[in-house]
Amino acid sequence: MSRIGKQEISLPEKVEIKIDDSSALSVEGPKGKLQWALPRGLSLEQEDGAVRIGCESKDRKLRAMHGTARSLIANMVEGVSNGFVRELEVQGVGFRAAVKGKDLDLSLGFSHPVLHPIPEGLTVTVEENTKIKVEGIDKQLVGQFAADVRSYYPPEPYKGKGVRYKDEYVRRKQGKSVK
Repeated sequence: MSRIGKQEISLPEKVEIKIDDSSALSVEGPKGKLQWALPRGLSLEQEDGAVRIGCESKDRKLRAMHGTARSLIANMVEGVSNGFVRELEVQGVGFRAAVKGKDLDLSLGFSHPVLHPIPEGLTVTVEENTKIKVEGIDKQLVGQFAADVRSYYPPEPYKGKGVRYKDEYVRRKQGKSVK
């Protein structure tokens, strides 16, 4: 049995978990609704404000999915109650970001602007042309969008230019020295 899978998930007020016959799990809360298919061999047990994930056999793959399923369901509960936020910073002379319709427009020193489509379910705001804030209820979608935007120009170690997470530390290197 998984140590993480054994832990129960406490449900905040106004969050409901439903599972139907085809093991489709839906979590609904004040921020929205998320759905996920529970793997075969795992069961969901609800008892006064808490949820437990049960594992039916000791199969290696099923034990691996036990902890994963618990974490995914906990993230769904967190997402529909509070939501997730990822903040990025654009650093460099002439580097900017802007939201244009359903696209994020990035000027990162290339000969062309980079247009990255904003997926459905995410809210992207830009402040001061350099601070990007990604908000949504799906943790994987928020994190993947932020990682995709960062991958266009990761921070480089010499001048520190690029797109970085707000709390990311970029270790700087010393440039060449003339003897």
